Amino acid sequence: RGERGPVKEEGNTLFKAGDIQGAVCCYTRALKLSDTQAESAVLYRNRSACYLKLEEYNKAEADASKALDNDPGDVKARFRRAQAFQKLGRLDQAFLDAQRCAQLEPKNKAFQDLLRQLGAQIQQKLNSTDARVQQMFSLLLDGSANESDRQKAAQNLVVLSREDAGAEQIFRNDGVKLIQKLLQSKQEDVVLSALRTLVGLCTGHQSRTMAIVNELGMEQLCAVMGSGASTVSLAACHLLQVMFEALTEGMKREIRGKDEAILPEPSKELRSMLRHLLEMMPAANVSGPGRDNAINLLVKQVPRKSLKNPDNSLTLWVIDQGLKKILEVAGTVPELSGGGPPLTDNSHMSCSVLLSKLYDDLKSDNERENFNKLCEEYVQQYFSRSGLDAKLRAIQTVSVLLQGPSDVGNRTLEMSGMIDAVISLCASEDVTHQQVAVEALIHAAGKAKRASFITANGVALLKDLYKKSENDRIRVRALVGLCKLGSAGGTDFSMKQFAEGSTLKLAKQCRKWLCNESLPPTSRRWSVEGLAYLTFDADVKEDLVEDKNALLAMCELAKSEDKTVLFAVGSTLVNCTNSYEVEKPDPQMVELAKYAKQHVPEEHPKDAPSYVEKRLGKLLEAGVVSALVCMVKQESPALTEACRECIARVFLALVERQQDRGTVVAQGGGKALIPLASDNTDVGKIKAAQALAKITITSNPEIAFPGERIYEVVRPLNSLLSLECTLLQNFEALMALTNLAGISERLRQKIIKEKAVPKIEGYMFEEHELVRASATECMCNLVLSTEVQKLYLATGNDRLKLLVLYCGEEDERLRKAAAGTLAMLTAEQPELCARIPGTTTHWLEIVQALLLSEISDLRHRGVVIVHNMMQAEKSLADTLMESEVLEILSVLAKGGEGMPAAVAKVAQNCLDKAVEYNIIKSREGKENREGTEP
Repeated sequence: RGERGPVKEEGNTLFKAGDIQGAVCCYTRALKLSDTQAESAVLYRNRSACYLKLEEYNKAEADASKALDNDPGDVKARFRRAQAFQKLGRLDQAFLDAQRCAQLEPKNKAFQDLLRQLGAQIQQKLNSTDARVQQMFSLLLDGSANESDRQKAAQNLVVLSREDAGAEQIFRNDGVKLIQKLLQSKQEDVVLSALRTLVGLCTGHQSRTMAIVNELGMEQLCAVMGSGASTVSLAACHLLQVMFEALTEGMKREIRGKDEAILPEPSKELRSMLRHLLEMMPAANVSGPGRDNAINLLVKQVPRKSLKNPDNSLTLWVIDQGLKKILEVAGTVPELSGGGPPLTDNSHMSCSVLLSKLYDDLKSDNERENFNKLCEEYVQQYFSRSGLDAKLRAIQTVSVLLQGPSDVGNRTLEMSGMIDAVISLCASEDVTHQQVAVEALIHAAGKAKRASFITANGVALLKDLYKKSENDRIRVRALVGLCKLGSAGGTDFSMKQFAEGSTLKLAKQCRKWLCNESLPPTSRRWSVEGLAYLTFDADVKEDLVEDKNALLAMCELAKSEDKTVLFAVGSTLVNCTNSYEVEKPDPQMVELAKYAKQHVPEEHPKDAPSYVEKRLGKLLEAGVVSALVCMVKQESPALTEACRECIARVFLALVERQQDRGTVVAQGGGKALIPLASDNTDVGKIKAAQALAKITITSNPEIAFPGERIYEVVRPLNSLLSLECTLLQNFEALMALTNLAGISERLRQKIIKEKAVPKIEGYMFEEHELVRASATECMCNLVLSTEVQKLYLATGNDRLKLLVLYCGEEDERLRKAAAGTLAMLTAEQPELCARIPGTTTHWLEIVQALLLSEISDLRHRGVVIVHNMMQAEKSLADTLMESEVLEILSVLAKGGEGMPAAVAKVAQNCLDKAVEYNIIKSREGKENREGTEP
């Protein structure tokens, strides 16, 4: 105890004498020397008193907390922490501490005084907040108030609503009624702050949300969402989303023994919200964006999140109450007079997605039959009427169904007279009629059971329209139809249904339309659809990436309001980057096929890797990353899983070359990949995770994924550690996790929590040496965590043995990783040292080989292991010094030519330890074993 006592006493003396800074230094020194928790706790408590005097309240609180960790009954430490909390303005926490002090020592006057003081302060703060809330509202409702004051009040209200206490106050001060008044304001920013305040009030709070739904009424919220201003409409949509989540999360009752929480019958509020959304569908007074937002909410809220949950009653209820209302949107042809509610360019596509999701959520043939019947009745109802407008409505509905639940679309297409009507209307004089019919024909071409019939009749018809029509809107659609029918050969270069060269001509025309800004955006979108088909041909890919204007136009379209273009852009980019799966045919089968004069798929010479690499460079220059980032951000049903998969494939292709990864990260690619790795098709998740791994390996992860984002990268990387993935994917994931594990304890904890450690251990046994070495490198960083060290401390396993044996392997990378892990473990957990001799009879040879290695990293790790073993137990030092290790250390300690100073220093420390143990004698700096000749 030599030095500690006096240092502490000196601290107490200085404190009494008023030299507070001096006392802090003494207590800090004593803490470094302290070896019991009880003693440290007293020192922390004393240092906390110093910090209170120095008005360093954060430090005072931290020290008092450390003292309390050791002894929660330490009333002095608790009183100091209460005083620190009070000064920091954390009155609630201060009150709890003071209350506990007063319970432990009811007669202590200082405790009682502090408690009274805090009670008064808290009451005052509450009153002043209430007054503040009322003042904010009166400012916001006062039309004559100063603009900047109003903006500040709005901002404060939103901030307040995000804290639980603040939300309660707004609620208590009749806030909902006042917010209702704000929602009727004519000023957009006032309405926005009202909506954002409601988001704060509802987030994760079921009872408050129910009260708000009942008090505000859905009418008003839907009216705000249906209003013309798109920012207001989006904010209202976000609010409703938060409300849905608060209601449904709150209804999940955990039923023991069942994995999936079963939802009870949806509450009255939920039904009321859904009914209002369905009523928005055909309503003429709802704006286009408002309607799209309502469709988006239905897509997100109605179908089951997981098919494990057996209850699809919400979907059945929506089909029963609202399918015909949704079909009203599907059948609307905006160009016809009295054609229905206002739409945006996205409405039909969103409708297709919603119909698809509802249909996929059905469980039995009966449910599906009922859905089909309702759709057929709706289409028949219009198709059987006499006027042309009604027939067009029917055809438009079939178009939307073909793009959504195509089985249902096919059934309506088979209705008698339907295909004939489509084909005859393609020749109509009226452009609107023609457009509806050509689009229906195109959607039918890909999906219909009768595609062969359509091919037979359609190709001639579409060629005719493409050549003869006066109108580019019709020609671009006819061209897409031709592309769709002509690209049946996929990437197979020899299956051309068109004469050679015509694909290039068609593609050139598509690029021309794409760049033609006088065409309506929807028609330009169709030209991207055409390219999505035509870029199966490598000549077309080459032409497109050379055409800078066309690439820029495509990127701009991808960022535009019209979301229906997303999949076409995604597909075109997948084709240009060759990031689709290519089935390589078995060479023997190819020979057989040639022999039997069968068709053999061929690869186009311009699909060779050197061409693909150049195309990737051109796309990066054209700014394709920012377009992809923008596409991922879209809150639109058009961003389907298939679309997300395309984007993930393209990102993976773009980060293939190490030198391009910085560009991708700088333009926001890293950030965009995180959601793609969790919300995607199974293939898409893997592609996105692999792209994240490549970025994490070569970029600084803290810059690529700033702040909290870095923690979200762990799960996707962990998903690549699976037998379903390729060895390359396993290897890249291990390298990426190694990088993350070296950054901070919090990241290591995240890796442990995601259950990655057992998988990493599994890969340490992998036959492939790169994978085995990278798994061991990952472990080397993970053993900085005590939890992982405990795995090695546990008995009855071969973990330690594996490391010792790996230290003697041939593979340099593996030896470095294993020796590094062993050096770290023996330093952190000295008791492991004594177990090393029991792992293998060759342990001493392995250690000596490390010390004698030509590679200085291995030598350094070797001497550290020896030093740790000698420090741990004298008997180990004896064994080591009886072997050739003594001689090797003596040479290493001399240093000299080519010997790193660090190695020499540790070797000397080993020898000093042996002297201290009296195993060897130090003579004029020469070491000798005891009893040997001098």
